[in-house]
Amino acid sequence: MFLLHCPHCGAARDEQEFSHAGEAFIARPQQPDAVDDATWGDYLFMRRNTKGWFWEQWQHTAACRKLFVVKRHTATYEVAGSWTLAEGRALFLADMAREAA
Repeated sequence: MFLLHCPHCGAARDEQEFSHAGEAFIARPQQPDAVDDATWGDYLFMRRNTKGWFWEQWQHTAACRKLFVVKRHTATYEVAGSWTLAEGRALFLADMAREAA
């Protein structure tokens, strides 16, 4: 178990108050009606499943019920931080730009 900080409610709380909502920031196809079945299947079911730092969504089901993003290490469960969706997206894009460089 680990502690998560809800950016909407405040203090860090036990993981049991939250529900994991999967990988964060998955790019939806621009024109879903125009993609083939294989591309749509990849969008729906294929996930990175990274060992290391990973951006994921969580929902605070025991309190505000809002979604937020967490950057968490999947092997050590270390949490780098948690942010609202808008704040997290900017940090996620910066991470992706650093990785691409």
